Amino acid sequence: MTLRQNPLPGRSFIVVAGASCNTRPTLLRGKRVSQSIFRPVLGLSILLTATVTSFGPVAAESRIEFRVLGQSGKIEDNLRSASAVLSARREKKSAAEDLFAAARAEYGPLVNTLYAMGHYSPVIHVLIDGREAAEIPPLDAPDSIGKITVTVDPGPRFRFSTATVSPLTRDTRLPEGFAPGKVAESGLVREAVQSGIDGWREVGHAKAKVAGQQVVADHATQRLSAEVTLDPGPRLRFGSLIIKGEERMRPRRIHKIAGLPEGSTYSPEDLERSADRLRRTGVFSSVTLTEAETIRAPDLLDITATVVEEKLHRYSIGAEVASFDGLDLTGYWLHRNLMGGGERLKIEGEISNIGAQASGVDYSLGLSLDRPATITPDTTLGFTTEIGHLNEEDYTADVATLGTNLSHYFSDRLTGRLGLEYSYAKVEDVVDVYTYKHLALPIGVTWDNRDDKLDARKGTYLDAEFRPFLGFGFTDSGAQIKADGRAYKTFGDARGVTLAGRAQIGAVFGSDLLQTPRDYLFYSGGGGSVRGQPYQSLGVIAGPRSLGAGIGGMAFAAVSGEIRARVSEKIGVVGFADAGYVGGMEFGDSLGDWHAGAGLGLRYNTGFGPIRLDIAAPVGGSRDTGDGVQFYVGIGQAF
Repeated sequence: MTLRQNPLPGRSFIVVAGASCNTRPTLLRGKRVSQSIFRPVLGLSILLTATVTSFGPVAAESRIEFRVLGQSGKIEDNLRSASAVLSARREKKSAAEDLFAAARAEYGPLVNTLYAMGHYSPVIHVLIDGREAAEIPPLDAPDSIGKITVTVDPGPRFRFSTATVSPLTRDTRLPEGFAPGKVAESGLVREAVQSGIDGWREVGHAKAKVAGQQVVADHATQRLSAEVTLDPGPRLRFGSLIIKGEERMRPRRIHKIAGLPEGSTYSPEDLERSADRLRRTGVFSSVTLTEAETIRAPDLLDITATVVEEKLHRYSIGAEVASFDGLDLTGYWLHRNLMGGGERLKIEGEISNIGAQASGVDYSLGLSLDRPATITPDTTLGFTTEIGHLNEEDYTADVATLGTNLSHYFSDRLTGRLGLEYSYAKVEDVVDVYTYKHLALPIGVTWDNRDDKLDARKGTYLDAEFRPFLGFGFTDSGAQIKADGRAYKTFGDARGVTLAGRAQIGAVFGSDLLQTPRDYLFYSGGGGSVRGQPYQSLGVIAGPRSLGAGIGGMAFAAVSGEIRARVSEKIGVVGFADAGYVGGMEFGDSLGDWHAGAGLGLRYNTGFGPIRLDIAAPVGGSRDTGDGVQFYVGIGQAF
């Protein structure tokens, strides 16, 4: 133990080095009352004592005084946020026993907050009607409280005289603030030790720990010396993966999905990836991977995977409504573990455009089966089939698709996919009836680092796909390419303002307009492209407009921008503008047209995603495709 006593009267500071304790903060009694805060820090144990001098009156619900001497701004804000007494007032607690308990608990959070900002000589008074709260025995608690006064003198700020953690790996970087001359915030010591241990774990030393420590505060010079020695321990390899908690899932498949590289050098990143793979299946409600306490000879570290399986089935129903586009209903039934290997069977259906003003009802029914850990632990094999009927403004179609695909997770942000699918469509418009048959090879990639998929405040998203297709009979061969990019940036914290932007682009080349499968052509308008313009209202005029001879285009671009502001924790408002362009055969040709829409929106945060209400109107375009004000209701942001 190292003990350095502060020469200044009324204040003391004690640091314990090389000890370990799990006791809770305690109050030392006497004429001078000291509060002792003991905090283990990753094996680094620090005992810090701030003296509280007894005097004066205090306490009550609306009669609470909170004073910070000689300080303002961030220090006072942090202390007020940490205060148990002020928290009781915010929660409208007025009973004497609640206020007494809050006053007795006041010292610890305030001292911890000051240590975190480098103030190690605080003087704190918590007076209940003139008596120091720490000196009032719990059995002598007052029946009523008239006034509570909290007075805090933070004292001087300490700086590091010495700041070392050793030994370290070559690539370990300690916090920038953990250096001589910098403010000695208590959190920096913990962060530095954690960085040192993490550095050793990343190169295989899973049992790295603190071997020794000497942390001393000198009140005369207002300096803190922190010296910590690490023991890296041996370099280890992954041992066996032990499965616990499985019920219907086969252990062999859990091993395959987890993909833990048994026998390879230990890596925290590999361990986390194994846990992520198991969670990604959707079979488990909980996945925990735990390292063994002991090393198995010669250098193996066994891992225990404790899993809790989800219910086998899940049902979902969704709805979205727009004034012009009508009502869309969606639903699915999911079987999470069809054959005990994590297979996911999903049957889903959709009925859309119910009550739409410009087109009839669309409907579809699809089935998909996915099997994780096929070929590699990060590769999922899927089979899909779908049938449906489209009743669009320019044509009607009966369609069917059968396909297979492989999805590969390169990381938690980057995924790729490769598929093979056959499609059939019988299309009828005002001119003729057409049959489209083709075989497609879709190749796609998705990058997604958004913080929240339903209500993103920061991050980026990009989905791009290249789809060559081989046509049969009337259908030409060619390729479609399309991309959807989004970006988000938030300014401010609690009620921040988020700027959100989206850009979409697509093109078809190698085939003739009429011989291109209709679902590969592009339209603009509606909630997915340009709000304020009717759904798919902008396409290409392939004949006299009076005959309704319209068709989608082979070139498409759209941009959207939103300003999202939070009015309260639950309520948000949005201003937005969208614009879209459709070209006949290529960008800039004579058949091309554009349009735009803008409006305002309201968001209500439900906890699982915002409920969205957007009201928009046409604001521009070379051809009038607008039809008054449109409104859109759904769950999640527009993009």
